[in-house]
Amino acid sequence: MTHSDATRPEQDQSPRGGPGGGRPERAPLDRGALRAALVAPAGPLARLDVVESTGSTNTDAAAAASADPSAWPDLSVLATDFQSAGRGRLERVWQAPPRSSLAVSILFRPAAAGGGALPAAAYGWLSMLCALALAESLEETAGIRATLKWPNDVLAGGRKVAGVLAQLVPAGDAPAVVVGSGVNVSLGRDELPVPTATSLLVEGASTTDTTRLLEAYLRAAARLYRGFVADGGDAEAGLRDRVAARMSTLGAPVRAELPGGAVLEGTAVALGADGALAIRAADGTVTEVRAGDVAHLRRADGTYA
Repeated sequence: MTHSDATRPEQDQSPRGGPGGGRPERAPLDRGALRAALVAPAGPLARLDVVESTGSTNTDAAAAASADPSAWPDLSVLATDFQSAGRGRLERVWQAPPRSSLAVSILFRPAAAGGGALPAAAYGWLSMLCALALAESLEETAGIRATLKWPNDVLAGGRKVAGVLAQLVPAGDAPAVVVGSGVNVSLGRDELPVPTATSLLVEGASTTDTTRLLEAYLRAAARLYRGFVADGGDAEAGLRDRVAARMSTLGAPVRAELPGGAVLEGTAVALGADGALAIRAADGTVTEVRAGDVAHLRRADGTYA
């Protein structure tokens, strides 16, 4: 039993346990329990700020880390259960009802064993590392089988349950990256923004307790990250295989829409050393595309995954 499980008041963990047999109670994040469980010396994080609401955890974390780098060391986290101006790829913005979702940003300042920077290719893996941690923790904690859609989505039941977005932070001497994740937790079907979205509640999760889900995700992310850094940022030491095993995009027919209107169609066949997606066209030509180069990536067979 974790500290947060032991100290938090009992509440119905069933997705159908809310008032009137409808949605579960949307309890706020238990910041005291989370800090006691996760912040050093007892836990894996250097810093954890849990706020009642914010416009965007990524924007706030990046600004704070740029303004005062020493106060935001490696594995600092900003989290909330109400984000009013969340931002995805291509500046897409969304807002969910208070306490129905999780928004969390992790600040990484990775350094090799000797104190130097990791290889440039390593930074491209941090968003997929977090997506993998989220997928694995959702399965372990909520009983939801989650897969990954390249480059930044976590899927449940073939629809998007979470998105992940990384951005570079210009702060201090060492490169820093903020990776933000947004998870649809207790949204009902009528609250989902688009038909391709889903939530843990809709998928029949065994729990929609945001405190428990957040703790599990942050522990998983810290564990994967420390292993990745110990491997010198070399994804081929194990991370790439674990990501690939979860990625429903691989082996699927895909259509990549590129800047300028160009379109690349083929079969997604592999992940490159920096996390790029290799697509084999009908003529056998293999082209690698990177997240920053793709406006949209969809399956050519019409399914979302």
